[in-house]
Amino acid sequence: MSNRPNHMSDSIVSCSALHKTYHGLEVAVLNGIDLTVKAGEQVAIVGTSGSGKSTLLHLLGGLDVASSGEVRILNQDLAGLSETKKGDLRNHTLGFVYQFHHLLPEFTALENVAMPLLIRRMARDQALALAAETLTKVGLQHRLAHMPGELSGGERQRAALARALVTAPQCILADEPTGNLDRHTAHAVFDLLLEVNQSQQRSLVVVTHDLELAKKMQRQYKLVDGKLQPL
Repeated sequence: MSNRPNHMSDSIVSCSALHKTYHGLEVAVLNGIDLTVKAGEQVAIVGTSGSGKSTLLHLLGGLDVASSGEVRILNQDLAGLSETKKGDLRNHTLGFVYQFHHLLPEFTALENVAMPLLIRRMARDQALALAAETLTKVGLQHRLAHMPGELSGGERQRAALARALVTAPQCILADEPTGNLDRHTAHAVFDLLLEVNQSQQRSLVVVTHDLELAKKMQRQYKLVDGKLQPL
């Protein structure tokens, strides 16, 4: 039987005493962040442009390295892992959604969503079937063969969400996922994220400048002077 504390056992992503200072900058972007995200939780982080929101998300996702402090995914300290093991843990646990969809223009929506599975060397037929199923869940079953340039802004972001979901991540990290959309479409995409969180019990961490959207989440923080404050 494990002696690990129960309160940590269901932690998907966490950080403690997290600091980040960029070379050449005297001011710390992040100045001692403590955060634990458990299975199925919704966490919103708001802050002004340049406050370090995206930096925090990149650190939680193992896409950047902290100046000091600790980041854990499934209670494994990222600093103690090789790049290969870190990448493997990240790719099997986390899904990323960004402000810009980053869909590859020369591939269809179906192929874009299947891409993470093909990179894992899943059989093409199986990958395409899973991608079609995931696109259907986000309401894009009629757009499978469309290229990104043939999709609306909201449809492209839904396809990007499907690509993040297709690997069945335990936590979705979303960086201004509605920042590039009009208000009506932004609310629709945000509500879809919340629906996925509730129906599939995926943890959700959303960085946004939009207070109205943040208030739909269970836990809300504001990033001020490199520190998290309850909103």
